[in-house]
Amino acid sequence: MSVAVCLFTSDLRLHDNPALHAAVRAADEIVPLFVSDDALARIGFAPPNRRAFLADCLAGLDEALRARGGRLVVRTGDPVRETVRVAAAAGAAEVHVAAGVSAYAQRRETRLREALAADGRRLVVHDAAVTVLPPGAVTPQARDHFAVFTPYFRRWRGADLRTPLPAPRRVPVPAGVRSAALPARAEVSGTSPGLARGGEQEGRRRFAAWLRAGMSAYEARHDDLPGDATSRLSPHLHFGTLSATELVHRARAAGGPGADAFVRQLAWRDFHHQVLAARPDASHADYRPRGDRWRTDADGIEAWRAGRTGYPIVDAAMRQLAHEGWMHNRGRLLTASFLTKTLYVDWRAGAAHFLDLLVDGDIANNQLNWQWVAGTGTDTRPNRVLNPLAQARRYDPEGAYVRRWVPELAGVAGAAVHRPWTLPAGERAGLGYPERVVELAEGADRFLRGRGKR
Repeated sequence: MSVAVCLFTSDLRLHDNPALHAAVRAADEIVPLFVSDDALARIGFAPPNRRAFLADCLAGLDEALRARGGRLVVRTGDPVRETVRVAAAAGAAEVHVAAGVSAYAQRRETRLREALAADGRRLVVHDAAVTVLPPGAVTPQARDHFAVFTPYFRRWRGADLRTPLPAPRRVPVPAGVRSAALPARAEVSGTSPGLARGGEQEGRRRFAAWLRAGMSAYEARHDDLPGDATSRLSPHLHFGTLSATELVHRARAAGGPGADAFVRQLAWRDFHHQVLAARPDASHADYRPRGDRWRTDADGIEAWRAGRTGYPIVDAAMRQLAHEGWMHNRGRLLTASFLTKTLYVDWRAGAAHFLDLLVDGDIANNQLNWQWVAGTGTDTRPNRVLNPLAQARRYDPEGAYVRRWVPELAGVAGAAVHRPWTLPAGERAGLGYPERVVELAEGADRFLRGRGKR
């Protein structure tokens, strides 16, 4: 009987999975394989929140496969070495895998292709499994990628999309292929207390509920901090328990301004992936250097990390991150602007902290969004500064978001919750809330001087 291996990476699902679909069509038996790459832990890219969410995803994937007559094979070690070993043990002629965009994913793909070829086997790479459009599917004339979102989006929304694929009915797995034990969330310590559950079943349940009761209002409410009106699907997109392609099809079928706004956010995700695919060093180097002389004020950075900057809207967002391993997108923008533009601290320090905690921590989206806010990336207005007080008035006008996440200020009435430094000294002293780490005017002046604008 013919055998193929489906190597799961960032596509931990059965529905609309091109690599799995192709493997099932190509062979009589399939080895559904996931390799826990121990190198990721050594370099710090497997923090507790993502490891716990991953454990949920793998458990859900194994359960779904068993319902179809199969099981998930898990190995630990170098993904190339382990995949070649599994393919040899099973007698597989082909290994199917979703295409990745990071420098790490591209190196893994090259190594895997060469190692399999040396063993007389073939690697089959499937595009548009992690993103809606593969990087390079739409490009400007004489360039390898779009550097500005708006023209990219015009081309993206007019492109033909593949049709979502059904989940396979049967996934027969050859006997005798050994597997390590599945990891369990309970084995992971140090997770955020409010960390969401992972897995394809949970992702599909969450999307179905949001499609019924949230998507129609998304265009009007996506920046509503206390309303929490976003989809919260980013962890499922990061781990691939949901297909971005399927979400676009279903959103377009629903129609309306909310669906259009949601699809636009999925296009932003594709945009960042195509930038990183073309410029892999943008994960750590300025896409557009500005000659910054970043500050290294340890006290300011630590206050920002701890959610104790003295600016309640900033601190609320940072505390949400610590508690949930997730942050509202508006919160991500304003906290990143505060660090890079008001404190004038290197975006890489902020990006690293986010990757330590974010369950959806993704190199393309995290690093390139940080660069966008810092003005070293694709933003066409690189010197814009988000004023946290103006952001608070607009997106948390009653202070409900701040009171939820900064309990020291829960008893402060009205708009004063966003300006606790204006309270009488005695009342302020009893709050246990810190003074501001910097005046906004001072921070703005320092930033503009650093950019050579003053």
